[in-house]
Amino acid sequence: MAFKNSQEKTLLSAHISVRYADKPVLRAVQLKIQCGEVLGLVGQSGSGKSTLAMAILGLLEKKRTHTEGNIRFQDSELLQLSERELRALRGRAIALVLQSPLSSLNPALKIRTQLKEAWRAHASGTSEECMTAIRACMASVSLPSDDEFLRKYPSQMSVGQAQRVLIAMAVMHRPALLIADEATSALDVITQSEILALFRHLNRSTGMAILYISHDLASVAGICDRIAILHQGEIVECGTTEQIFTNPGHNYTQRLMAAIPRVLSAGANPQRKSEAAAAR
Repeated sequence: MAFKNSQEKTLLSAHISVRYADKPVLRAVQLKIQCGEVLGLVGQSGSGKSTLAMAILGLLEKKRTHTEGNIRFQDSELLQLSERELRALRGRAIALVLQSPLSSLNPALKIRTQLKEAWRAHASGTSEECMTAIRACMASVSLPSDDEFLRKYPSQMSVGQAQRVLIAMAVMHRPALLIADEATSALDVITQSEILALFRHLNRSTGMAILYISHDLASVAGICDRIAILHQGEIVECGTTEQIFTNPGHNYTQRLMAAIPRVLSAGANPQRKSEAAAAR
């Protein structure tokens, strides 16, 4: 795994507070993401998970929110960048996959057109070079890249296919960090499993770090190296997946673990355990 070779190098380091008007949403949140790792961010609805993701991407509405602190990504301080500089990072160095693929894709445009726009946002070249990149990224998410499929509109695809198209757009420029914000919560169990396997494959094959945001502890157990627990705007605990599932320290984390089936708690992250054993 890429994570094992680069886990000592920090990709993103954040220490921020965010409030909407006079309402605090994030309180001195400290978060680190190492190069090549998959970090899970877990918390109930309203805990501030999506706010943290939007703050990293510079997408919080400045008229309605106030952000204090710092977010260091590679060699840049994100909170000090201009909107133009942030646009150059979004989609190229940091990418985002949201919860609802059919809402995120433009229903009036063919998939080919939307993929071309995603490529041209951060690259230049001939039409042939563009199509080569499109076919490569479609193959990386196990989707057809023939003309018949690329001529489809989002409404002509399944939800699972639409989510794979979104992921293809997100990884087209090989970002260092992919933020997946509840990216599997709208999917059925089988499709969710396929998307999680796809995230694991992309993480291993490209070394791309993933911030996996979810309230679904089962999916977090299957994909993440470490887990941060967000409760009422604060990170109350952070540790390896095995530690969080088998020996939670904070009262809120203990309540989360107590709320899931015992079989999951006892066998948290079995696939990653078997990978670690094989590596030894």
